Amino acid sequence: MADIVALLLPFFGLILIGYLAARVTKQPAEALGWMNTFIIYAALPALFFKLVSRTPIEDLARIDFIVADIAATYLVYGALFGFTYLVRRASFADATIQSFAGAYGNIGYMGPGLALLAFGEAAAVPVALIVCFENAMHFIVAPAMMAVAGGDRRPPLQLAGEVLRKVALHPFILSTALGFIVAASGAEIPLAGQRLVDYLAQAAAPCALFAMGVTLALRPLNRVPVEIGYLVVAKLILLPATVYVVLSLTGDFDSVWVYSAVLLAGLPTATNVFVISQQYGVWQERASATVLITTVLSVVTLPLLLYLITTGMLPPDLFP
Repeated sequence: MADIVALLLPFFGLILIGYLAARVTKQPAEALGWMNTFIIYAALPALFFKLVSRTPIEDLARIDFIVADIAATYLVYGALFGFTYLVRRASFADATIQSFAGAYGNIGYMGPGLALLAFGEAAAVPVALIVCFENAMHFIVAPAMMAVAGGDRRPPLQLAGEVLRKVALHPFILSTALGFIVAASGAEIPLAGQRLVDYLAQAAAPCALFAMGVTLALRPLNRVPVEIGYLVVAKLILLPATVYVVLSLTGDFDSVWVYSAVLLAGLPTATNVFVISQQYGVWQERASATVLITTVLSVVTLPLLLYLITTGMLPPDLFP
């Protein structure tokens, strides 16, 4: 356990430093804009390109892994939506955001750094694939669900075109696709280009975690939403458990791929959930609270999850 704490302490320490920096300096939210731009458009895309481009193409063609991971994620999403909409009688829009709060983890900012620290370079490809394809699905499902809810009144063709544009032109998707092309072609990147990519990739995790801490500090917790009880269980326990079972049932995957997927599934609610809620004016304060509370509680749940993995108490295949 001491090794796990030593692994996670710098990770959460960067989030804490960002949180404290925001509290002490009291910079406005707009001050974070250029750092977020750097992270989303330069550092993280460079990391994903680096991970994918240096991987044998046969490892990148594991469609079964991607389908299983996304299916597990949307099993939890669907169960949450049914519970909130049919049992708790939330509105369609509220149920949509709540379901994302329980099934959309902070895989972009937290996933790559943590998985690579925990499992090494072998985790690079599954992490890149999960981040790329899960984000693409979320970019599609969120506006589609909000359109059904009536929160997006654009004509269907215009909405579909906007969704496709966002998916196709998102920096994570573009960088991963470019990495696929380089890996498939066997092209050699010039040394200067490799060094630039390496510099940017090395900045991805520290900058993303610092920015995440700042973001949490700028959204104070005014009240604890009633829904947090089941959303915490869904996000931090049910989702990683579902991913683990589905991957065990559907394929013979390398242990690092399984553990990487389970670890990413156990991450706290993504800040993008608050962004979506803000965009449509739905469940905003409670979405912000969910991001903060799940992030704080993940300080406990993530070490426990890593302990189960590293001690062998969680075998790589539940049904060998």
